[in-house]
Amino acid sequence: MNLLFIFLLVRLITTICTNAQVSDPCDVDLLQLSLNLEYLEAEFFLFGALGHGLDTVAPDLAMGGSPPIGGQAARLTPFLKDVAKQFAFQEVGHLRAIQEAVGGFPRPLLDLSAANFARIMNDAIGETLYPPFNPYANDINFLLASYLIPHVGLTGYVGSALYLNDSSIRTLAAGLLAVESGQDAVIRALLYQHALLNLHPHSITVSETTSRLSALRNRLARSAEDRDQGILQPWHMWSGGVTHGNIIAGNNDSVAFARKPAEILRIMYATGDERKPGGFLPNGANGTLAQSYLTDGMVASECSLMPPIDFYYN
Repeated sequence: MNLLFIFLLVRLITTICTNAQVSDPCDVDLLQLSLNLEYLEAEFFLFGALGHGLDTVAPDLAMGGSPPIGGQAARLTPFLKDVAKQFAFQEVGHLRAIQEAVGGFPRPLLDLSAANFARIMNDAIGETLYPPFNPYANDINFLLASYLIPHVGLTGYVGSALYLNDSSIRTLAAGLLAVESGQDAVIRALLYQHALLNLHPHSITVSETTSRLSALRNRLARSAEDRDQGILQPWHMWSGGVTHGNIIAGNNDSVAFARKPAEILRIMYATGDERKPGGFLPNGANGTLAQSYLTDGMVASECSLMPPIDFYYN
């Protein structure tokens, strides 16, 4: 039994090292940080659309990681089920692309339970909703739950662009960013169609809910400014034009803003602290960069020495 364990461990380490084709350690650390979010998105959309996750669809990509908590099939219309299914397999592709480029790690423990989403929604709204928010209940709820995730990933890819050195990794990150941005735009556009409807059975509108969720992300990230925005604004200026609609988030020049690795973790942990796991990642994120925060530097990442991102929402 011990020999079998050693053999499997060596095979796992060899697979990880063989898959990693990039020599720059910061490139590896940054892209592997994103791998945690790609796992989250893949599992959420797979369960929502199909009722099962990676362990059924592509078990090799999970690399033996713990199965997610609480994932379930959502009660979706055929149209949105098809959209979620497309997103799901896009995320499976992202997992494969990152693992082939920089290696991977076992899937972190993910909390996809309705109770976890309900806690996050309560924090955003500022009160305990009753009945509790259930992301799997219907189209609108599933879209609002989806609103939480891809946008965090895309701002992380924008933030990492400054520090990626290998041209092949920059190209991969740009391609991942493009698809994450597309997903976010689809989610926001579908919510925009229902902006003035109430989040049934509560009195708050879909639009206001997106604004509260964006405000929560700003608060958790401890952002310098309120960069994250909902689908409607009191006013929004686009290169001289003024509109209330805000389907695609960006600054006054329609440029997406950046988030630092610590900000990403603060949001995904739902604790506002990159050293305190919780939220979607109850045991914390995997990879050297995420672990460097959890171990007070005992696990070192060269990316921990990065200068601050000099890009703020204007």
